[in-house]
Amino acid sequence: MSLTAPKFLRLPKSSTLSLRDQICEVVSAAITAESLAPGRPLPSCRELAEQFGVSRNTVFAAYNRLIDLELLISRDRSGYFVNPQMVSLKKASEIKADDNTAALCPVVFQPNNLMPVVNPLDWNSYPYPFIYNQIDPELFPVDSWRECTRQALGRKQMPTWANDSVESDSPQLIQQLRQRLLNTRGIYAEEDEILITLGSQNALFILGTIFAPNRKPVALEDPGFFGARNAFRLSGNELIGVPVDKDGLIPSAIPKGCQLVFTTPSHQFPTMVTMSQGRREELIASATEKDFMIIEDDYEAEMNYVTKSSPSLRSMDQSGRVIYVGSLSKTVSPGLRLGFIVAHRDIIREARVARGVMMRHPPTIVQEILALFFRLGHYDAHLRNIERRYEKRWHAMTTALSNHLGMLQRTASKGGTSFWLTGPEGFDAAELALRLRARGVLVDRGRDYFLNYDNNRSFRLGFAYVPVSKLEAGVRIIADEVLAAL
Repeated sequence: MSLTAPKFLRLPKSSTLSLRDQICEVVSAAITAESLAPGRPLPSCRELAEQFGVSRNTVFAAYNRLIDLELLISRDRSGYFVNPQMVSLKKASEIKADDNTAALCPVVFQPNNLMPVVNPLDWNSYPYPFIYNQIDPELFPVDSWRECTRQALGRKQMPTWANDSVESDSPQLIQQLRQRLLNTRGIYAEEDEILITLGSQNALFILGTIFAPNRKPVALEDPGFFGARNAFRLSGNELIGVPVDKDGLIPSAIPKGCQLVFTTPSHQFPTMVTMSQGRREELIASATEKDFMIIEDDYEAEMNYVTKSSPSLRSMDQSGRVIYVGSLSKTVSPGLRLGFIVAHRDIIREARVARGVMMRHPPTIVQEILALFFRLGHYDAHLRNIERRYEKRWHAMTTALSNHLGMLQRTASKGGTSFWLTGPEGFDAAELALRLRARGVLVDRGRDYFLNYDNNRSFRLGFAYVPVSKLEAGVRIIADEVLAAL
């Protein structure tokens, strides 16, 4: 088997080397840059000779020289391949690292003050990854999703997702969201009041973009969701922090002149407190009094284990001032990256245009598969399953924290998939996180959630990925390190 010669393989315009050595140089450089995969055959001598305008014998000689150098191997009747045993480009890259001019970027970026995700890429290889925003993949209904995928890919369904949808969304998914998800939160919305997004993060950036031209500040919970902070800041908005307490965001602390107030009332991010009914009523009244819109991120609204879910702000709103943002990352899969916005049709119209500039629309095939997942009852069954599993883990974590980390203050919560812990004055949660990582335990450091990164006493433990059998052992390791730090 052979391949058409890659277009990036070109002989230098001027070189003092022989043609054979020029070919060796070009191919070895491509191997070093990992542009040629070890598992795929290189172009045949004939194909490469035609592209380079040289004889086949010259290419043959070059390939044999590269075999002698152990950069290539030859397989009988299969062709030439990159040697899989070859050490990658570390030596070459180390040599090039001494050339500072080659490493310099021609553009100098100003600090953007954005907060990146700090968890390692191989987080799931750690024995105790107590980090948020991860779900147990064993809970995902693979067979159900495969069946929905099979149906969506059928020829009868193909015109639905294969054609250009311009800036529109799947009518089937919109219908399922209205009937099976929004109504559970007491929300009624027309089709033109819903927009599908690539998760809640994308939704917040879209909203930040369309409101930024008003040049009025955005108020956020402090501590709060740094993803929202990043989205609003990058879209050009001024940010103002609003404190939270045991009842959630404090409406009286919202200054006048704000155009948006972002809040997570079901489970405050990251402290996990649930906004009280009185606070919800006060916040909605303040929106009218101070003339601002509320963005309600209703993540994990279903995950309540000791009481019924509180009503959504959107369901209580009679003035049209609540913009509802939802995500399916926590209940279906983070990898699907699907969420939605529910708002007044004028807001949705502007948001749709902004989304169209960014990416036209989320992949229609994924929307169609998800619509089937809802329609066939798989979502409801999956949600009941993960609620049972997470409730069991929540109670196990509650017991473990009470038994081993009673020396820390734990914010009271009614559910969710994480806990917020705070140490006494002088406690360094960031240093604790470093020591725990060395012992195979990952935690979320709390300072990242504060607007000015000025509080280092807290940290968060997410438990959705850690099985019940390992929860207490992990908490014991955390307790050992906390005691050593106090």
